[in-house]
Amino acid sequence: LKGKDPNQTLTWNTPEGISIKPLYTKDDTSRLESEIPGKYPFTRGPYPTMYTHRPWTIRQYAGFSTVEESNKFYKANIKAGQQGLSVAFDLPTHRG
Repeated sequence: LKGKDPNQTLTWNTPEGISIKPLYTKDDTSRLESEIPGKYPFTRGPYPTMYTHRPWTIRQYAGFSTVEESNKFYKANIKAGQQGLSVAFDLPTHRG
């Protein structure tokens, strides 16, 4: 940084124009209303306890070769413990 202010040098903007600072502190949230998790407007997440009582969903984004080979691959992964499928469909399927 060579003496530069990290907040000015390392702050970046998302494609939506939201500024992202390199570090957030309690002062950044002091003006925000405290919300209850699982309640509108869902600023603290969609579920009251989030995922504390559920394991993470294990996924692998995949799609390749033939439909039959992909199906075999998905079934093997689920049998091995994968908990959900993130399927990479071909372009014609995506476009409908």
